[in-house]
Amino acid sequence: MDKILIQGGRPLEGPIRIGGAKNAVLPILAAGLLTDQPVILENVPALADVRSMEALLRTHGMTIERGEGGALSLSTPTITSHVAAYDLVRKMRASVLVLGPLLAREGVAKVSLPGGCAIGQRPVDLHLKGLEELGATIELDRGYIQAKAPNGLRGGHIALSMPSVGATENLMMAASLAEGDTIIANAAREPEIVDLAACLTVMGARIEGAGSATIAIQGVPSLGGATHRVVVDRIELGTYAIAAAITGGRLRLEGGSSDLIAALVEKLIEAGVSVSDDDGDLVVSAGGRPSGVDVMTQPHPGFPTDLQAQFMALMCVADGAAMITETIFENRFMHVSELGRMGAKITVHGGSALVRGVNRLHGAQVMATDLRASVSLILAGLAADGETEIRRVYHLDRGYERVDEKLRHCGAVIERDKE
Repeated sequence: MDKILIQGGRPLEGPIRIGGAKNAVLPILAAGLLTDQPVILENVPALADVRSMEALLRTHGMTIERGEGGALSLSTPTITSHVAAYDLVRKMRASVLVLGPLLAREGVAKVSLPGGCAIGQRPVDLHLKGLEELGATIELDRGYIQAKAPNGLRGGHIALSMPSVGATENLMMAASLAEGDTIIANAAREPEIVDLAACLTVMGARIEGAGSATIAIQGVPSLGGATHRVVVDRIELGTYAIAAAITGGRLRLEGGSSDLIAALVEKLIEAGVSVSDDDGDLVVSAGGRPSGVDVMTQPHPGFPTDLQAQFMALMCVADGAAMITETIFENRFMHVSELGRMGAKITVHGGSALVRGVNRLHGAQVMATDLRASVSLILAGLAADGETEIRRVYHLDRGYERVDEKLRHCGAVIERDKE
């Protein structure tokens, strides 16, 4: 396994190019199963999760060719397997996104119940109930979802009990090839939903309302090919914005926009950080300790749960106290104990964490527990005195492309080594 070593205490200065969104490209890759025509995706990040999805899609008959500048060419003239096996699906929760496309195109799918980060229960029941509303027959057998729609899917009215991103994506893809009209009520509103809808629309789908709480889909008999550029990764953008703030530096985040991370920008400004849009980039700078600011995670457009750990790291060095409340995942404070090893003062009460800011954090040996927790420890290490050693950073590779290289180009003393 790899580890990351950081010598902290240096302000970050310079540009960082923000890559394509992991959480957008994964469902769009799965959408390639909906057509027998080529789909070309641009701005695809080189991440472990992307490689895992590629490996799964190849088992279904998709050929994938990688071009220059993060481009992928997808082609699935024939579905060669309806089974998404446990050995592949267990590695990543987003693998369940092949369920809707396989069922819509082939009328049958057998998909293992998924795995992923151990940050809380994320059941797939909303996916399954929604597909049943579209006429599918669903059975759970020995850890597999067995779905059938031998006469094809039909339009329906789906009211999600919560705005699940994955369920909204799966159902939107399935409904694109269903006969008739479908309404998804209480749909997720994330930018990644909008990006998937944009790609599907270029492929010939008829979708209205993506980005709102109600999505309307008029099913079509078939979808065609497309060329689509994946949206900027708002979580990577927010992470590097916090990196500028926690180190008292100034970063130009190329391709970034305040609109993508509006809830975070509001909190950063409240904490005394300067954030501005400038000629297609986002510029973030800070000159001193941030002020303590309370945060509560919420579905989009609220504060993203995927930025909670990073913002907590920032609040660890704030002037004052901050209450951070997690409402999305019940087990997403696993980074608290590791931040405590670096001198952070954090007290957890159920779903809330009271953070009392300290003047300085101190380097220590810490261990990453999940994707976003791993990068929060990097942020803390950048601001800490002395050396921080972060172990189990394989989590990092699931969602951050060349993070050590990007930070090093902006003045961080950071290297990757073997444990």
